Order: sequence, then C-alpha cells, then structure tokens
Amino acid sequence: MVGESPVVAVGPALAVVLILLAVTAIAVAYIGRTGYGSRIGWAVVRATVQLILLGLLVAAIMDSLALSAAFIAVIAAVSSYTAAARIVGRRPRPRDAALTATAVAVPALVVVGVLLALGVIPLRGIAIIPIAGIVMGGAMAAAGLAGHHAREAITARWGEVEAGLALGLPAPFIRWEVCGRSAGAAIIPHLDQTRTVGLVSIPGAFVGMMLGGASPAAAAAMQLLVLVAILCCGSIAALLVCRYVAEGWYGQFRPDASSPPADSG
Repeated sequence: MVGESPVVAVGPALAVVLILLAVTAIAVAYIGRTGYGSRIGWAVVRATVQLILLGLLVAAIMDSLALSAAFIAVIAAVSSYTAAARIVGRRPRPRDAALTATAVAVPALVVVGVLLALGVIPLRGIAIIPIAGIVMGGAMAAAGLAGHHAREAITARWGEVEAGLALGLPAPFIRWEVCGRSAGAAIIPHLDQTRTVGLVSIPGAFVGMMLGGASPAAAAAMQLLVLVAILCCGSIAALLVCRYVAEGWYGQFRPDASSPPADSG
C-alpha cells in the first residue's frame, strides 16, 4: 500500500493527472516535430518504474555502507554512460563512457569524500546516496549539454576547422577555439537555478528536509550545499568534456559523420 504524503494526495486522481501531463508533453513534441515524442513517453514510464524501485532499494541498503557504495558505483556508471551518449550522438563505446566518468563521476566522488572527511555529512547511506546522486546528476546534465553543443559547433563550423588545419595550426587548438564556449553555455541552467532558488524554485532537498522535521536553517544549509556542489562539479564536467572533444578523444566529429542525437535516456 502506498503511504500517505503530506504534500501530494496519492491515488487515482494523481495517476490521471500524470497521464494527462505525459500525453500533453508527447503531443506537443509531435506537433512541434522535435523528434522526442516517443522518448518522452518512454522516459515517463522508466521514471515511474525506477522511482518505485529506488524507494524500495534505498530502504533496503541505506544501513549498509558496502551496499550503499555499490549503489553509488551504479549511479556513477549510468550517469557517465548517459552523458557519453549525448556527447558522441550514438551508442557510446566503453572507452567513451570511461572517459566521461573522469568528468562526471570522479569530481562528484571527490566532493563527497571531502564532505565525509570534514564531517559535514555523516558516514551513512541515507546521507551519502542522495548527495552523490544529485551532484552526479547535475554533472551528467552539464557534461552532456557541453559535449553535444561542442560536437554541433565543430560540425557546423567545419570550414573553419579545415581552414585552420590548412594553415598548419594544431587540430586541438582549432577545435578548442570553435567549441570552447560550449562549456559556459552548459552551466547556465545550474547557474540560473542557484540564483533564483527560493524566489522561483523551491528545491526538493529543502522541502524534503522540512517535511522530515529539520529546521529551516538546516534545510537551507543542506540545499545550499547541494546547489554549490552541483555548480562546482557541473563546471568541471563541462570544461573537461569540451577539452576532451577538442583533443579528439571522442573521435573526429565531421559534418558527414554527424548523426541524430542518441537516446541517452
């Protein structure tokens, strides 16, 4: 039986609303010819199943540090693979995912390690799992956007790349000049979220802590920690991915090699 919620009334009415929202999003995507109509539907189905399983899983493993660490490893692998798929525009190779992990997962794990070492968060699964997941999720989004825009910039401005090569300039230097600004564009959503927190958006971590009985100050401190950590790791991820693209480590992106965005979800 689904438990009572102080915020959302869980029941048939909620199911109807969720279906209507999903159908509307799919219809708008099809009408706008975005190419993402079916992916929106699949994402909603996956999110529903995954959130139910997540609740059951976290409840079962949060008291075990070993199981919590294993779950965080799964989060790291999935977030790196998803970002890599968005970057390369196809199903990523294992080396693409491993390379992306150094930009997405490693900085987030370092941040979590520092927080644990300083005693900012307790050495408990219930604290480590959500923070690691949220920060990796933010880094994943930034890396995916940065890499996608970098790839598009190189293919769209391929003439400039060829001109630079003809002049004898190093290929990484030329590609960086073409796609380097993609890193800045990728962190704009996180920057706007941080700037408008409490004014436009009421973040989930803040609300969750308040509902759990935490003081407003403690909830605000926790949310601020999460937002700043996302900004930090997202910035690192976006910059590293653009650098990797410029170095050609994801392969040589050319107009004739470009393909539709991969379904990275």
